[in-house]
Amino acid sequence: MTSQGVSPPARLAGHAVGPGRPWPMGASLTGDGVNFAVFSANAERIELCLFSSDGRKELCRLPIIERDGDIWHIHVGGLTPGTVYGFRAYGPYAPEQGHRFNPNKLLLDPYARALEGRLKWSDALMGYKIGSPRGDLSFDTRDSAFAVPKAVVTDPSFSWGNDQPPCTPRIDTVIYEAHVKSMTQLHPGVEKGLRGSYLGLCCDPVIDHLLKLGVTAIELLPVQGFIDDRFLVARGLRNHWGYNTLAFFAPEPRYMSKGALWEFQTMVRRFHSAGIEVILDVVYNHTCEGDEWGPTLSFRGLDNASYYRLAMGGRYYVNDTGTGNTLNLTHPMVLRMVMDSLRYWVEVGHVDGFRFDLATVLGREAHGFDPNGGFFDAIRQDPVLSRVKLIAEPWDIGPGGYQLGAYPHPFQEWNDRFRDGVRRFWKGDAGMTRDLAARILGSAERFDHSGRAATSSINYVTSHDGFTLEDLVSYTVKRNFANGEDNRDGQNENHSDNLGVEGPTQDPAVLAARALRKRNLLATLMLSQGVPMILAGDEIGHSQGGNNNAYAQDNETSWIDWSKANRDLQAFVERLTALRRSLPVLRQRRFLHARLRAADGLQDVIWRRADGTVPQSEEWHDPAFRCLCVELRMQAEGGDPSPDAIFAVFNTGSSAALHLPETAPGWELLLDTTRPDLVPTGKASDMTHVPAHSVLLFRSLAGTSKGGKP
Repeated sequence: MTSQGVSPPARLAGHAVGPGRPWPMGASLTGDGVNFAVFSANAERIELCLFSSDGRKELCRLPIIERDGDIWHIHVGGLTPGTVYGFRAYGPYAPEQGHRFNPNKLLLDPYARALEGRLKWSDALMGYKIGSPRGDLSFDTRDSAFAVPKAVVTDPSFSWGNDQPPCTPRIDTVIYEAHVKSMTQLHPGVEKGLRGSYLGLCCDPVIDHLLKLGVTAIELLPVQGFIDDRFLVARGLRNHWGYNTLAFFAPEPRYMSKGALWEFQTMVRRFHSAGIEVILDVVYNHTCEGDEWGPTLSFRGLDNASYYRLAMGGRYYVNDTGTGNTLNLTHPMVLRMVMDSLRYWVEVGHVDGFRFDLATVLGREAHGFDPNGGFFDAIRQDPVLSRVKLIAEPWDIGPGGYQLGAYPHPFQEWNDRFRDGVRRFWKGDAGMTRDLAARILGSAERFDHSGRAATSSINYVTSHDGFTLEDLVSYTVKRNFANGEDNRDGQNENHSDNLGVEGPTQDPAVLAARALRKRNLLATLMLSQGVPMILAGDEIGHSQGGNNNAYAQDNETSWIDWSKANRDLQAFVERLTALRRSLPVLRQRRFLHARLRAADGLQDVIWRRADGTVPQSEEWHDPAFRCLCVELRMQAEGGDPSPDAIFAVFNTGSSAALHLPETAPGWELLLDTTRPDLVPTGKASDMTHVPAHSVLLFRSLAGTSKGGKP
């Protein structure tokens, strides 16, 4: 059937209307008005709808007559920044063929740079009639304009001054994953009026905290415009994390105090002035429109068959994301939108990189995941995007969805093998020593191919998705009841351990064991090759009460309570990052494979047992092998390598006799997790035992005493 719309209001007088041009996409200022360009391959007619400044009154509808290929465009003279607008698209309403045009539904411009108003959940948002026996094949005639956020014409100009991207080398990068609101809502150093906002996040107390921690990049959970799911609103909850994108070009308004783009730009500029990069967690794998039962807000109404991957003739959606739909990046105009969005955030927002949620979707072609697919080819050749940090979450729930290690250079990847292996080792699972060795060396078995660097692995023990560090050592099972899903959501296998008591306790022995476990986990993270990532709040003992899926908890569950900060733990993290900065051997670009160094005949990696012997093949599989020691040295890159070496001990067993290697004249003890306040003396250590459940780090004194392979 062909969709039918209601009669439009009278046309707005006094504005010259012309054909405009098909570029750039979206709404752009021209000096004498605004040019609008929107894509639809299957629409029969599109109207531009102009609204009052508050978005409540539709002033006029202007038919877009001009069309270049699949780009519809129009120029309206006299319009200025602040103009509020939307689109209506006419065409076939034939869900069985993939088309869901309904001009009764106001549509947000996919290129909207700013949003006016919040989504108001209503049945009128649906293209079909709820309750109809024909289901999503029915047709709803109610106007949705009152309930839909509108697009706003913006002027992106900003006084950047001498702003320069920090361009921190990968080997020196320490990432801090944070949520704008959770980080600032309870922070005593943030003005109350700025809490939960971009401007609050970049205030001096927050920046000072990050600098003390040794953080070089802050990775923000989604800040592109998103909506709260209807089922969450019905429960009195919100989509706190933001993985429900509506507007790929617009900063999320709930993090603004003034409602203008300059607030986001100011945040980036202030972080840059402190030498901190800004990385955005972006969601280009799906949109907030859900499956066939979801609302018609933008993409579905403009060209459902182009924007989404469809199944069974077109009525249903491919759901490789678990959210109801999957964006179709194999379509050139959808790929163009994603590329334009990424460039916009770099060029207009000055951001320094992106973490791609469920990134396997982005590389899935008709034949499956392809590291040489269209998205990867496009981004690697792009002169703007190829120079920023690109981080993949290397999985989704689709066929062949787990692709850790399969991404092309220059992508880095979240390494869940590191997370799980390190957790299991310190939890005491048998047979994990061999796995820990691989994680310490940057998971070379996954990443060392095609010229990729050891910094390809983003190492983490915790992230927003799962237990916090405090909860990892306090709970054996998740407690997600507040999410309203009877504790069914979230991962069941967390490789966690409560150290004797489930949840909060005042038992001194349990608290001491938990504190030691946290230090061991953090030390392993910072002493491993690759790029470390810290979850915001872990450094001060933030707990979510055992909730390992706090995506809907915009409250004290996820807000970091700075008044309860564990300053001893924070000081320990500061010490770890300082150690990492001071020891280049911990930050190598090349993978280490026990290669001989020409300068001294020593290997760059030497594995040892606590007694000093080199473990034999069968010993690596011995469940009783719980104390792993390793010597690490620099590989030569264009010259003689440094003679400096480190000797690290990771002991998840009982106390054992320790024999320090004879490949150096002496060793200085830099770190002992059982003595977090240890002050290095600069003298050769005379330690003869490794404490139970501990991490030790030694640095070689100048020179080496013995050459040759040990």
